[in-house]
Amino acid sequence: MLIGDIDIRPFTDGIFRASPAYFGDHARPDSHEDLFTRHGMAWLPIGCFLVRTRDRTILVDAGMVPDLDDAGPRRFLIGGQLPLGLRAIGVSPAEITDVVCTHLHSDHCGWLFDLAAAPMFPNATIWFGAGDWNPFVEGAPGAMAEHIRHGLRISARVQTVDRDTTVAHGVTLTMTPGHTPRHLCVIIASGGQRALLLGDAIVCSVQLDEPTWQSMGDVDPALARQVRVRLFRELEDGVTLGAGAHFPSSSSAE
Repeated sequence: MLIGDIDIRPFTDGIFRASPAYFGDHARPDSHEDLFTRHGMAWLPIGCFLVRTRDRTILVDAGMVPDLDDAGPRRFLIGGQLPLGLRAIGVSPAEITDVVCTHLHSDHCGWLFDLAAAPMFPNATIWFGAGDWNPFVEGAPGAMAEHIRHGLRISARVQTVDRDTTVAHGVTLTMTPGHTPRHLCVIIASGGQRALLLGDAIVCSVQLDEPTWQSMGDVDPALARQVRVRLFRELEDGVTLGAGAHFPSSSSAE
């Protein structure tokens, strides 16, 4: 979609399968049969977005590489399609000027570095919330893939932020903690139009109708819920469009 003169292209790195229990023990599949469409499960994308301004090419979230994350019946993810998605859009990794990770869960930062910790996007500055550094980059073994951890530690192109920050004209990072300590969303504004790229602050569009449904990945569920309420209000203003990393079919919601 176009927001003023800023182009936003959604694509996916893979599949995220979630059971109703992912959203809380009180979530029931029969209340949203349009979401839990196969064997009582939701089939969601591991979403990424390419944002092109006049002089910047920005990747929002970096997938999880050809790998899988099996957390039992509640959650299963398998990735690996990001390079194909970029090729389909007509963009090479070297053209990416900035990579924004809404947070540092494995399905949002997996393609930052190869297995030797060399950058996959050699000309890009990497942006993420400063409060995610300690629990992930300096966290216990298993908190992050070791080659990603090492790459972030040695890279000279990492920019951590702890307040609302402009990345490019019309592209601003805003703090939305709760899912992780310093999760952030991306505001796109141009020509009187506005969009929010929500990361996992709202994991799935069903939460717009079910505000008590959370994410099993929320590190601070109470704070995450407060942030969702704030974002719901922004999405109800009649102007702002919203899209989350795991919205079905990378769809958008007003």
